[in-house]
Amino acid sequence: MTGFRATVVVNEPADCPVATVSAAANEQIDSIARSSRATADGTVVEEFGVAADASIDESGDAGVELTPVQSNEREAIYRFERDAAADCVCEVVEGTGTPVSSVRAQDGSLLLSFRTLELAEIADIVDRLRELFDGVLVEELTQDHEEVSADPVVVDREILTDRQQEIVETAHEMGYFDYPKGANATDVAEELGVARSTFTEHLAAAQTKLMDAILEEET
Repeated sequence: MTGFRATVVVNEPADCPVATVSAAANEQIDSIARSSRATADGTVVEEFGVAADASIDESGDAGVELTPVQSNEREAIYRFERDAAADCVCEVVEGTGTPVSSVRAQDGSLLLSFRTLELAEIADIVDRLRELFDGVLVEELTQDHEEVSADPVVVDREILTDRQQEIVETAHEMGYFDYPKGANATDVAEELGVARSTFTEHLAAAQTKLMDAILEEET
């Protein structure tokens, strides 16, 4: 049996408080937890950990009130409540029946990792996310094999337009797909001389073509 692991970036995760804090405080947030059920008031409780010396505006950065829960020399934990009816990136993914294995926030974006048995499931999840959020991109895609032998898939780069190839190559060279990121969407857009939204639209279109080509090879 083989499986796939994907990391998907949502550059515009609506009103996600954790993503907002990561941008305002210029801090990467790796420790994120949320309650599995809404409270009687129709809210979901979430917590996140951030570097202890991070500059956090408890009443303004996230758009909701942040309550300090715990702190030590290394990390501070904050708790907040959000409307359970609001679109949540993690809940959208898990609503497809696929658990999110890890989530982190960086530069105002959310990065979610999850596993699937079929490559088509990843494409379906990305399509669903794009219906609700802007700037949805597949940052990493790997396949696990029971055996060491490789099963490469050859994709013809000619399926991309010259502009799409330029955008993908520039993003790669600047470290956009690296972890931690060498450049964010704004940095790459400025290098290309285009608006941030134009960059993400072209990159999403290129990734859709590549995913379609990979899926055709799989079938």
